[in-house]
Amino acid sequence: MLVTRGPRVAALAACAALLFATGACGTTDQPEEADTPQVRLYGTDGNMLNSYPGELKDRAGLVDGMKGTTPLTLLPEDFKKRLRSVDPQLTDFLYAAESYDAVMISALAAQLAGTTSPAAIAKQINGVTNEGQRCDDAAGCLELARAGRDIEYRSVSLTRAGFTDAGEPATASYGTLHFDDQKLNDGKTEFVGAGDESTASTKAPPKGYRQRGDRAPAGSGAPLVLGGLLPRTGALALAHPPLAAGVALAVREINAAGGVLGEPVVWIDGDDGTNPTVAKATVASHIERDVHVIIGAGASGISKAVLPDVVAAGRILFSPSSTDAGLSTVDDKGLFFRTAPSDILQGRALADVILRDGPHRVALVARKDSYGEGLQGFVRAELERAGISGDAVKLLTYDPPADAESPPVDFGAGAREIKDFGADAVLLIGFAESAAVILALDDAGVRIQS
Repeated sequence: MLVTRGPRVAALAACAALLFATGACGTTDQPEEADTPQVRLYGTDGNMLNSYPGELKDRAGLVDGMKGTTPLTLLPEDFKKRLRSVDPQLTDFLYAAESYDAVMISALAAQLAGTTSPAAIAKQINGVTNEGQRCDDAAGCLELARAGRDIEYRSVSLTRAGFTDAGEPATASYGTLHFDDQKLNDGKTEFVGAGDESTASTKAPPKGYRQRGDRAPAGSGAPLVLGGLLPRTGALALAHPPLAAGVALAVREINAAGGVLGEPVVWIDGDDGTNPTVAKATVASHIERDVHVIIGAGASGISKAVLPDVVAAGRILFSPSSTDAGLSTVDDKGLFFRTAPSDILQGRALADVILRDGPHRVALVARKDSYGEGLQGFVRAELERAGISGDAVKLLTYDPPADAESPPVDFGAGAREIKDFGADAVLLIGFAESAAVILALDDAGVRIQS
């Protein structure tokens, strides 16, 4: 049935006049949120864990759709099975391979050095991973080392190239992870390589010690004593189970293969607390107990805080998870090593993940420390290279809680800034405490994309 258009045109004209004058029109009732873009969440190695959704308690579903990167290789099922034999409750594997390899490399270096002297061990570490006879398990590598043979250790985290002169991996593998149904969806995980094999060290280590017989040589200082400096408590405690499992597995397999210098390796546990005060106390205890190699710390900021104490005592600090690029050039007297790759590499991988979704306005939220602000800067630089810069990128930081007794992060003002900014992508560079940022965004009415 046809009707006249006269009244309809008049109504529209009146509405248009009202809209021009007041910015509103009574013929629609759209909520303000309809004009607010949905925000995609992105994370990093400190929060892309199956345990992370639990930090959001009854709003754990907010992580669904969140993506992120972490240093990760495609772990063999056999390795996962061996890790679960140590910890049957293990649900995450983040840095388990790196902690396993940190212990293995330390043990092989001590065997080749013929002594537990940290200075002598340090001179062998880079060489253990480069330009020798390749081996990939405790028994085979230790047999070669006892014969004084130069070896090239390859294993779960160290697959393509060895260490650089700075004592860190020349290449790395990253996993792109996805949260679905409040857990990581392994079926969506993608792997990408980074780094340059040509940067691996070519310096020859001292000639390896050839052990005769099964007993420790006189004056070797055996047994080799390793001390833990891992985040059993604090904001990074959610990463402790896989780190601890990797260490325990390596110690068990080394000792099953005859130990180092004729003696079983000794492990002394220790907590870094994700806190410099706790970590320094643990380091002091390890030094007093004559620990030769300290495995840790978990967070980059903690490694930086304790390194002067470790170096002053002439011990080795070997981190499986500290990624701050600044650690590559720190004054360590040749006593700091890591199996974790530099954040320069992760910044590229992470920016690529964000750019794939075609964002227009990106907020980069980081904990205020060397890890957070460092990685934030590398991601920003990569986004700028891709053409997203200036007013399209917003940088925010927050002070992480000092300890478990401190109040949670208050990110209310930051969340409102992000909403007003109109971000459609938010990167969270933090540990367990970064869950407070997600909750604040939700409280501010930011529409989080699932």
